[in-house]
Amino acid sequence: MEWWVSIPKVELHAHLNGSIRNSTLLELARELGDKGTIVFSDFEHVIRKNDRTLREVFKLFDLIHVVTTDHKTITRITKEVVEHFAAENVVYLELRTTPKRNDSIGMSKRSYMEAVVDGLRSVSSSNLDINFSCGDLEKFSKNQTKKKIIVRLLLSIDRRESTASAMETVNLALEMKDMGVIGIDLSGNPTVGEWATFFPALKFAREQGLSVTLHCGEVPNSVEIQAMLDFLPGRIGHACCFQDEEWRKLRSYKIPVEICLTSNIRTETISSVDVHHFG
Repeated sequence: MEWWVSIPKVELHAHLNGSIRNSTLLELARELGDKGTIVFSDFEHVIRKNDRTLREVFKLFDLIHVVTTDHKTITRITKEVVEHFAAENVVYLELRTTPKRNDSIGMSKRSYMEAVVDGLRSVSSSNLDINFSCGDLEKFSKNQTKKKIIVRLLLSIDRRESTASAMETVNLALEMKDMGVIGIDLSGNPTVGEWATFFPALKFAREQGLSVTLHCGEVPNSVEIQAMLDFLPGRIGHACCFQDEEWRKLRSYKIPVEICLTSNIRTETISSVDVHHFG
């Protein structure tokens, strides 16, 4: 593990809420349990469970959103997540998150993202730099004594959102380009929503110069997979349920794939490394 950690790495598929420390999640859940807002034992069981089906993963995300959607907590978990990746010698990190609205506490999509940016700016470790300039990875020489990490943000459109809500997220991304936002992600429960709902917002994003990555083929859906590939996104994520024709099209279009071996196996989307499509 020392050798793996020592290698400089690039992380392109990190969900903010999917990267929270279990200890932080349990602490936040316990606080809400003490207030009577939630039943802590219910949360504890789900959080401590090691292997989850894809359906259970999205159930966990729903629970995570209950305990994390306030400004102070978003800032805290962003700081912790970046520090964790830096400690593993990740030199370039793309962190994706869905801007949340919570009218009961005055949270808008913009204020949610401002809390994320506050988290990035609050990283204060002496061996860490958060670099918002346009420098590239070649600047990180082996002789540097100070670890550096470049962080960029992707704003995610959740598959439960409407076209109007998706467009709001794209407009917010455009407004925040000078704060490290470089692209748009489509993610969320792959059994929910229709491609046509998100297409106008994604097309607009690309026309405005934002990169687009799509969660694609997490479940069998040939019609949607074909439509997503024909959209020619900058990247796709997972590609677990591709058929031969879809692999041919992907190679023909030269679309890079974000492969997540551990995630695919732990969520039982793929049964083992031996049969993983990474091969």
